[in-house]
Amino acid sequence: MSYKPILIIAGEPNSVFLEIFFKIQKVKFKNPIILIASYELLLLQMKKLKFKKKIKILDVKKLTKYSFKNNVINLINVRYTQKKPFEKISKKSSKYISQSFLIATKLIKQGFSDKLINGPISKETFLNKKKLGITEYISDKFRIKNNAMLIYNKKLSVCPITTHVPLKYVSKRINKKLIINKIKLINNFYKKELKFKPKIAVLGLNPHCETVSNFDEDKKIISPAIKFFKGKNYSVSGPYSADTIFLKQNRSKYDVIIGMYHDQVLSPLKTLFEYDAINITLGLPFLRISPDHGPNENMLGKNKSNPLSLLRAITFLSKN
Repeated sequence: MSYKPILIIAGEPNSVFLEIFFKIQKVKFKNPIILIASYELLLLQMKKLKFKKKIKILDVKKLTKYSFKNNVINLINVRYTQKKPFEKISKKSSKYISQSFLIATKLIKQGFSDKLINGPISKETFLNKKKLGITEYISDKFRIKNNAMLIYNKKLSVCPITTHVPLKYVSKRINKKLIINKIKLINNFYKKELKFKPKIAVLGLNPHCETVSNFDEDKKIISPAIKFFKGKNYSVSGPYSADTIFLKQNRSKYDVIIGMYHDQVLSPLKTLFEYDAINITLGLPFLRISPDHGPNENMLGKNKSNPLSLLRAITFLSKN
């Protein structure tokens, strides 16, 4: 039985991602893995990190004719000139990153693969202010407006209704329809990919779900969104106070906790599981995952970065 390849975009060239990629090379997966990155950069970092493995450079036009093996790095070469193995993150990497995503997008649209992993991207240097994150960037490539960012762990996952939005804008961005759409995406994903209906908890926006403001988002927006699912084939409840939902006796009742903003749910999840989580974009016509870590400039070249999140990402896609 043949399995579709997993495409991996290395992402920001000055990040710990290639180090992490090297560390999972001893693991054998049933799906072939194709790395989209710079050959020159790969050689530089392999030398710096004292990693040795053969590299097989692939011709994009002949991909269907190749047989992919585990004993080499299958590489689609994207040209990027870099004299040192690690430099400071800057905008000069933008063209290289953009070209990498362009190649992956074309291959997915052609049906060559339906599985994508991307390494970390610096939102500050690569994305403009209209794009909040890679979730939105990739969704735009496929003209998808209804998406969700699920930070997944088999014990507990979280989803922020708003993603990389300054706190002062959160209350203006949330609405009943948005919350309903995110819940539908999560429920459908769990039923399709994981084969069960998830128990979903929805958090309030304000401390203790209370406010002294004239407009109460918890009563006017969040509660009506939750009530929409009453009597339907969903398991949704809330709104709950964010300060107690992650206590062990409370979080154990749910598969997914939905928050109104990024740090409301990502901070406690990363405290609980650290690198044992992956970022899945819901709503796309394929599976896209990114390991749940950033470029981490401070760790460049030290060979101390944890590869667990990338391992989890590939393992998850290998099951599908």
